[in-house]
Amino acid sequence: MKAIQFAQYGGPEVLQVYDVPDPIPGPEDVLIQVKATTVNHLDLFQRDGSRPVERLPFTPGLEAAGVVPNDSQGFHAGERVMTTRALAAKGGGGYASKIAAPAADLVRIPDAVTFDQAVAAGLTSSTAWGSLFDLGHLQAGERVLIWAGASGVGSMAIQFAKYTGCWVCTTASNSEKDSELRRLGADMVVNYKEQNVGKVLNDAAGVNLVIELVGTTLQASIDACLSGGRVVLIGNLGGQQATVDTQSWRHKRVNVIAGGTLRTSRENEERILQLIAGKAIHPVIARTMPIEKAAGAHRLLASGKIIGKIVLVHSW
Repeated sequence: MKAIQFAQYGGPEVLQVYDVPDPIPGPEDVLIQVKATTVNHLDLFQRDGSRPVERLPFTPGLEAAGVVPNDSQGFHAGERVMTTRALAAKGGGGYASKIAAPAADLVRIPDAVTFDQAVAAGLTSSTAWGSLFDLGHLQAGERVLIWAGASGVGSMAIQFAKYTGCWVCTTASNSEKDSELRRLGADMVVNYKEQNVGKVLNDAAGVNLVIELVGTTLQASIDACLSGGRVVLIGNLGGQQATVDTQSWRHKRVNVIAGGTLRTSRENEERILQLIAGKAIHPVIARTMPIEKAAGAHRLLASGKIIGKIVLVHSW
């Protein structure tokens, strides 16, 4: 089979097409002919060496959607499936044309959902759901701040929060993204480069929950919270270091919850796909590109100029 891999750390140009052995499924695995995957920030960090991988060459791709070619582990030939754990598969991740994934990691894709939609939701929607509900315990009527609304996680979290009946504020780097983020459901969009997000939200009555995707903005998230608010820290797009005022944190009694690498349950992932099938939620696809253009896709994601996900389509 073929796979996009990098054999050394570096820029997008290190991503190359390789001929590699087909994966051999284990007793609990299901073979998948991969049709689509996406580009995530972790792919970029792994490729440039800032998040080193266990061994080289390495096949990126956190999620994968495709077709089951043979009956296996309760799945039937021709069924369409998706996994948000492609890196745990044999032959994976999703930049490979075939993977053998544990059956326990797979969800079936409803007929009304395309491969592109499934992977565009994929890990980002699983993380958004997990941060809002599994860790953040979001309730209808609450107020929520979602950082980086144009990101994959942010764009899904906005929609989930609005679907639940919450007031939603998000952040953006420029006014060009404002209208699109409001279309997704944001009630307020704050330009974090021009405004003090914590002060703006504090002046606007504060929030009960913050989905923190930047990391370096942790103090602003604490400032934005009402007394007893919650901050779910699931990303560090801005860097790993943050300085906080422990006095304000302590007096507000803000609960900061570390999310780490976060996914919701397989049952919730299936529920998300059903919401997409019913058109209650719409994965935001910024661009669809052939897998052979993975290097260009990495450059595009790094530019920060897109809203939503870049989907890579397999033609092999």
